[in-house]
Amino acid sequence: MSDGRAAMPHSIAPGVVEIDTLLGGWQRVTAGYLIEGPAPVLVETGSQSSVPVLLEALAGLGLGPDDLAGVVVTHIHLDHAGGVGDVARAFPNATVYVHEKGARHLADPTRLVDSAALVYGPLLDSLYGRLDPTPVERLHVLDDGEEIVIGPGRTLTAIDSPGHAKHHLGLHDSTSGILFVGDAVGVRLPDVGVLRPSTPPPDFDLDQALHSLHRFADRRPSGLALAHYGLLPDPDDVLVEAEGMLRQWAETAEIAYRAGEDIADALARRFDPPPGVVGHEHREKFEVMNGVHSNAAGLHRWLETRDRPKKAD
Repeated sequence: MSDGRAAMPHSIAPGVVEIDTLLGGWQRVTAGYLIEGPAPVLVETGSQSSVPVLLEALAGLGLGPDDLAGVVVTHIHLDHAGGVGDVARAFPNATVYVHEKGARHLADPTRLVDSAALVYGPLLDSLYGRLDPTPVERLHVLDDGEEIVIGPGRTLTAIDSPGHAKHHLGLHDSTSGILFVGDAVGVRLPDVGVLRPSTPPPDFDLDQALHSLHRFADRRPSGLALAHYGLLPDPDDVLVEAEGMLRQWAETAEIAYRAGEDIADALARRFDPPPGVVGHEHREKFEVMNGVHSNAAGLHRWLETRDRPKKAD
């Protein structure tokens, strides 16, 4: 499964360091980002299985146990937030920032982990790990538009951005202009080079996802930092591409759904790269991180929910 050791943390903009958290030993699949300043903040911890790599990287950047001021997760899926409990223990002064709809699951991860176990099966422990609880007093719920102060003149602004998940936030760095978008823009693994939407169950909602992309565009970011993976320049073009892909995937799913056909098969026929386009050594991580089956399940649930008769008040 492993590609080898993670790439060394490196700067993608002044005061912004990309850290390869090496999910499953795979390079350039999951990224965390350190925003440097008097009160440094880590964006995304990655999975619990990635914590040793992450802590080694942070130590190499000179951060001791008392130095990290904050940890913020774009959402609470385990490949983004699975390491939060461990990182909070390692940095006892760090405030943990999270969306209002995700906070209770970081305090008591039982339901989240049980649900993930049903979805991932053996992969939960072999690839992701689980999620240790974070003390309630360490949690800070971020409101839309709220700012995290990194230092004089530098803030991260929270952007409520549901669609991929109801507990999703974007974070806009006032100094570099980079917008940390979690999974709201999609997945683009450098070794694959294709931007694809991420529409997993149970929360995916097309209208909300498109609205979130428009909110991102309104902020005029200088670049988009994806959790999967890395910094994308030309944010205006990427956001237009992301919207187009979302609409195409949803259209394909709905045609199959109305016809009583298998949504995953329809998506695979239209969107899976032809054989040989993605090298064998990269196909496994491509399928795990952004295969059609998870997206199909989310689109199916969205279509069922949308079609369900509304209850009378």
